[in-house]
Amino acid sequence: MESDKNKSFTIHDLPVDERPRERLQKYGAESLSAQEIIALILGRGISGESVIVTAQRLIKQFGSLSGIASASVEELSQVRGIGLAKAAQLKASFELANRMEVSSVASAKPLIKKPEDVAGLIASRLKGKKKEYFLAIMLDTRSRLIKVSEISVGSLDASVVHPREVFKEAISASAASVIFAHNHPSGDPTPSEDDIKLTKRLADAGEITGIDILDHIIIGDGRYLSLKREGLF
Repeated sequence: MESDKNKSFTIHDLPVDERPRERLQKYGAESLSAQEIIALILGRGISGESVIVTAQRLIKQFGSLSGIASASVEELSQVRGIGLAKAAQLKASFELANRMEVSSVASAKPLIKKPEDVAGLIASRLKGKKKEYFLAIMLDTRSRLIKVSEISVGSLDASVVHPREVFKEAISASAASVIFAHNHPSGDPTPSEDDIKLTKRLADAGEITGIDILDHIIIGDGRYLSLKREGLF
């Protein structure tokens, strides 16, 4: 018989009225704390420790849900009680939530006419990212959103973002115009020389394909910058 010392604690080891699953069924998901939701995702603690404690340690380590969401699988798996399998479960859960948000926004077909509209559309998607994500926001002839496409991940230069990839997506979506956006992990949205050169290069390619390049928005930490508004292309 397995001793308590070597036992892996699960949610079922908690009193019935303290179990997140039962509380969710009785009161709804919104009644659960972030710690309880994470515990449900993890499902099982480690030897001698409840999964609730493991979830609490995870939140303390990264400071917030956004901190957990932006952490890599490797970083998550370094936390005691979180191996690679549980780290992958967490990343998958946050990615699913992100895709739900993107899908909801896209299905509404919002009107995108100002830099503020772009920032409101994609800021949460790029928040906390540790790499640069380059997005293309496809619009129809009435400036309504068709889709947001992720073109590349990594530092922006000619080898990473190629006009061929950008306009293949735009043509496939039957887009009339495109707005580019990417994040600066440093939090400072000031454009680099490479940002400006790339934008001009893509704008030139847009003239050839007949697809208007309306702007390029750089997302920082709680801030954003429009290259068009700044007169940089």
